[in-house]
Amino acid sequence: MKILVINPNTTSSMTDKIAIAARAVARPDTEIVATNSQDGPASIQGFLDVATCIPGLLAEVARHPDVDAIVVACFDDTGVDAVRTLVKVPVLGIGEAAYHAASMIANKFSVITTLSRSVPGLENNLMRYGLAQKCARVRATDIPVLKLEEGDPATLFKIRSEIRESIEHDNSEAIVLGCAGMADLMAQLSEEFGLPIIDGVAAGVTFAEALVNNRLGTSKIGAYSAD
Repeated sequence: MKILVINPNTTSSMTDKIAIAARAVARPDTEIVATNSQDGPASIQGFLDVATCIPGLLAEVARHPDVDAIVVACFDDTGVDAVRTLVKVPVLGIGEAAYHAASMIANKFSVITTLSRSVPGLENNLMRYGLAQKCARVRATDIPVLKLEEGDPATLFKIRSEIRESIEHDNSEAIVLGCAGMADLMAQLSEEFGLPIIDGVAAGVTFAEALVNNRLGTSKIGAYSAD
């Protein structure tokens, strides 16, 4: 099985982090092809970046026609519907995958994301997926996406603080990390706080494997038809 994991921004260090997270959970017989867009924004933080990154994302999909599934590694689920229209294989966004994983293991979850301007888009997606009632709150750390690449201890302190607030004030039973740039924090934070911490990259890869194993692809009747 070959899974294409695409980072829709152009920051290769984030792609490297995403690749490590994807390969850590993939089955031994699954090949992870991790790549990023060649054109577009360096990070995706809000509606404008979401719109401007889509041409580069679609071009990258076209370069890899021989994969069994695609995971779009942007928590906004950027361009997922467009990619589903282009291909027959399963296409998963890491936001949708993480939300569904959280909803299956906790009564309520909170999302910890980056900038405040990203919150409305994530809340819109939760409503679209029918999972808004399971999400206690989407919390912003106001950490820019690219700041996550620096390994600054102050950044991790802010994420930890929001997790504590989620547990104490939102009554959250699980935490969703709301950015692909947080993928390397899942195991550490899960152990530290003693509750499920969900990374969308890991969830997206394992759900993609399950769909391929069940011989399920994107429906071409209706919304995702290219005709």
